[in-house]
Amino acid sequence: MPLTATPHVVGLATRSGTAALAFNVITLEHAEAIAAACERTGRPALLAVSHNAVRHHGDDPAALVAACAAVARRCRLPLALHLDHVEDPELALAAPGLGCTSVMFDASKLPHGENVAATAEVAARLHTRGVWVEAELGEIGGKDGVHAAGARTDPADAAAFVAATGVDALAVAVGSSHAMTTRTARLDQDLIARLRDAVDVPLVLHGSSGVPDEELLAAVRNGMRKINVGTHLNTAFTGAVRETLAASDRVDPRGYLAAGRAAATDAAAELLALLRPRT
Repeated sequence: MPLTATPHVVGLATRSGTAALAFNVITLEHAEAIAAACERTGRPALLAVSHNAVRHHGDDPAALVAACAAVARRCRLPLALHLDHVEDPELALAAPGLGCTSVMFDASKLPHGENVAATAEVAARLHTRGVWVEAELGEIGGKDGVHAAGARTDPADAAAFVAATGVDALAVAVGSSHAMTTRTARLDQDLIARLRDAVDVPLVLHGSSGVPDEELLAAVRNGMRKINVGTHLNTAFTGAVRETLAASDRVDPRGYLAAGRAAATDAAAELLALLRPRT
């Protein structure tokens, strides 16, 4: 089907009282797994290509994003293309030309005033081209080796940041941490509810791979509207690849990549089913 815009996918979730899932893509098999999971569950999603994934593919996003677009067009469910944790304004501004309808522009490593100024400029320029912009005030715990799972976003600061930058969504620190391989994180659910009341844009949870099911469901009830998932799929993918390689001395990569893709499909489908709208 035709490519879908991110605001449409997030809007559908919001109106249904749930959250849109954004899954990080590193290889073609990731994108295929996510599309298969959407078709299995009947739920839309976002294919998210991070700046780190772009670096992995030679600092050129075109091939990976084009592959995601091809997979999305073949999928029977809506899939949107998203650039994630983009630190370079020029890469962010390239989003519409790549077919991406949303960008998470990440200037959170800059001093607060510079973050606000850079984010406001990128948001204003992308809005003229119809691109939905997400941002964050400061680093989510665990990112780039910084372990700060105790970091918390202040609701008043969040409201001021959204007003000053004009962003369409806000990633907030509420107890999750990037790159967790165990699902043991505990979220500050009261803070999520206060942030929901403080800002008039969708809240985004990064570092969701380490969050147990019951915590994710509570976060959605309290106002999270976009959930980002990366490591959870990679854990499933890599585990299946390891098992397949250990069981055979064959060298054809199709065998172990297919196993990884199947495991990632199951992992994505479980999360899509978990956050299915409740009637």
